Amino acid sequence: MLNVPSKLEADKLIGRVNWKECFRSADLIQSRDPDFRVLRDGSVYTVRVVVLSDDKRAFTIQLSDTETQTQKELTVVLEHQKKILNKRNTKETVLRRSKRRWAPIPCSMQENSLGPFPLLLQQVQSDAAQNYTVFYSISGRGVDQEPLNLFFIERDTGNLYCTRPVDREEYDVFDLIAYASTADGYSADLPLPLPIRVEDENDNHPVFTERTYNFEVPESSRLGTVVGVVCATDRDEPDTMHTRLKYSILEQTPRSPGLFSVHPNTGVITTVSHYLDREVVDRYTLIMKVQDMDGQFFGLMGTSTCIITVKDSNDNAPTFRQNAYETSVEENAYNMEILRIPIEDKDLMNTANWRANFTILKGNENGHFKIITDKATNEGILYVVKPLNYEENRQVILEIGVNNEAPFTREVTRVTSMNRALVTVHVRDQDEGPECDPAAQYVRIKENSAVGSKVNGYKAYDPETKNSNGLRYKKLHDPKDWIKIDETSGLVTLSKILDREASAPQNDFYNVTVLAIDQDGRSCTGTLVVKVEDVNDNAPDILQDYVVICKQKMAYTDISASDPDEAVHGAPFHFSLANPSPEVNKIWTLNRVNDTAARLSYHKNAQLQEYTIPITVKDRGGQSATKMLRVNLCDCNFPSQCVSKARSSGVVLGKWAILAILLGIALLLSVLLTLVCGIVSARKGKHFPEDLAQQNLIISNTEAPGDDRVCSANGFTTQTANNCSQRFCGTLGSGVRNGGQETIEMVKGAQQTLDSCRGAGHHHTLDPGRGGGHAEMDSCRYTYSEWHNFTQPRLGEDSIRGHTG
Repeated sequence: MLNVPSKLEADKLIGRVNWKECFRSADLIQSRDPDFRVLRDGSVYTVRVVVLSDDKRAFTIQLSDTETQTQKELTVVLEHQKKILNKRNTKETVLRRSKRRWAPIPCSMQENSLGPFPLLLQQVQSDAAQNYTVFYSISGRGVDQEPLNLFFIERDTGNLYCTRPVDREEYDVFDLIAYASTADGYSADLPLPLPIRVEDENDNHPVFTERTYNFEVPESSRLGTVVGVVCATDRDEPDTMHTRLKYSILEQTPRSPGLFSVHPNTGVITTVSHYLDREVVDRYTLIMKVQDMDGQFFGLMGTSTCIITVKDSNDNAPTFRQNAYETSVEENAYNMEILRIPIEDKDLMNTANWRANFTILKGNENGHFKIITDKATNEGILYVVKPLNYEENRQVILEIGVNNEAPFTREVTRVTSMNRALVTVHVRDQDEGPECDPAAQYVRIKENSAVGSKVNGYKAYDPETKNSNGLRYKKLHDPKDWIKIDETSGLVTLSKILDREASAPQNDFYNVTVLAIDQDGRSCTGTLVVKVEDVNDNAPDILQDYVVICKQKMAYTDISASDPDEAVHGAPFHFSLANPSPEVNKIWTLNRVNDTAARLSYHKNAQLQEYTIPITVKDRGGQSATKMLRVNLCDCNFPSQCVSKARSSGVVLGKWAILAILLGIALLLSVLLTLVCGIVSARKGKHFPEDLAQQNLIISNTEAPGDDRVCSANGFTTQTANNCSQRFCGTLGSGVRNGGQETIEMVKGAQQTLDSCRGAGHHHTLDPGRGGGHAEMDSCRYTYSEWHNFTQPRLGEDSIRGHTG
């Protein structure tokens, strides 16, 4: 049972229960009432504000042993304090105190106290002790929590003792709770928080965060350059003299001169001199000191080592070991090493501050040399990369400069007398072959020059004698085999007529590769560049062959011309109508548009049809050409419409033409069939009118053998049979005899008549000696009137049959 006031504040201690007497092995303590919580030491706290509406309130504490899986419950009863006192003291009046007080106030103890122990700290008293017998107890860290048994309180007197020294850095305060209870276990008063503060003693030395610090600083650093920061800690109480630290440098190695300083409060190390030189000293060691008590002599101290490495800077320029060097090289040699140039640099090896960059400052204007750096030795390697000519230059003087990959840091003149050197290169003479110089030599040849024409050719020379004596020439490559080269003189002879427009390459240049050979067989190769000069041998040509003019939209059309000759023989062109017919001259006019075009216009009364217009175009050199330009004056909106109409009409006309040809062939066959039938009928007894018998054959006086022909009224030349007794006349053919058979040949010119043949003296007779038999010529020859009277009725019949069929 706990004696409590009627209103309990949140998170307040209201008492303690001794649960161990009930269930010592319990390891889990829980309150069944959410308004209260129970700590492991039995302390009971409110979770929120609790108001006791009744005189009593009870709740259950559950005790559990998780290992044995056993549980027990403990009931806690809360009761108003005045009620309890009334029950215990029935003969006394109810206590009416407005304020209850514990004594004394919280205390402190000195860290590392020397005793004697147990050491009395203070006495705890409760007001209830004035009326009741009260017993005192305490709990908390140092009592029933680690460190155990550091404090105890006398049960009857309330005297609080400490049993041994305390280290503040381990426990800086002990929050004890004092209890006052009556003999029967009732709480005589509320639990009293009793904090005991441990007063600090300067018993801890300051300690650097690192035993050894490593910093780097560039050499030649300016004054005040930050090197690094050291830091120390002190376990004593913060914000006291025990932890107020001061930094200093105890020792520097090498000792002289002093180059560094440390800020006493922050521990920042800076440079105080600009004499840092890695080439002299590359590492410094500092012994750092830190002291508490603000650095006073009685303060505790600690030390640490600080190693400062001086980083290399490019503060030393590379220098040549000597100011002048000499070397030699054979002429015509290239891509070979001719000299190594060593240097000295005090900066750190194999760094950008040490590695050298060599430059040819003067003397290499023609690009004969180059210089590189040997990465291993840092030497400059001089190469000749372009052949030298002893006859032109027997000695070359180069000026070589050197610097580092990294920029220079010191504020001094970069170029001194020691970072430049002169290199003299002697060129050794060599007996060499001919030289083709210049490599490309030019000649001019006019197109259309006669075959066999000679012009100057390629000339090489001996560099020793400076002439071409004794050299032979050979043509290595001639793409079109235009020229021949004389072996001894190098003169060029034309082997073909040159046509610039047909064969010349781009830019009118034609390259021929020539080989020059000396008496020892050494050679050089050059190029003979032939410039084909233009001649005005081409007339301009009109680009259009056929044009369409839409009369509704176009009043003219422009025509243009081009000339393959050079511009000097080309435009401006002159356009004109070339002997046009009166009709063309009346309708069409031609006017100049620009240098290469003219405008062809027509009169408004021109009819819609296709015209053929002769147009002459002439260039500035007088070359001219005439072209028959077809112009279709059409009723259209766009020229493409006229073109499509022409194509469609062409298709229709083609069909009718094919039909007409077929009809003509059919008519021709009917005529021939009629002739054959007529001849066969006559030989069977049919006779022509009597007047026909009066016609005579005209005997030809032709001496040479020939084919006997008769010109019919229809323009055919009809060959008769050599042997008329066979009663067989030939068929339509080429007029070639084949055995005893004759053919009938169609002759051009349908208007030629038999009379015209007679008038021309082309009456032929049959050769009585041909054919191997006798000839009945009278029965085989008919006059024009006979043929006409005989064939016309039959042709009419055949024609009628053809239409009806």
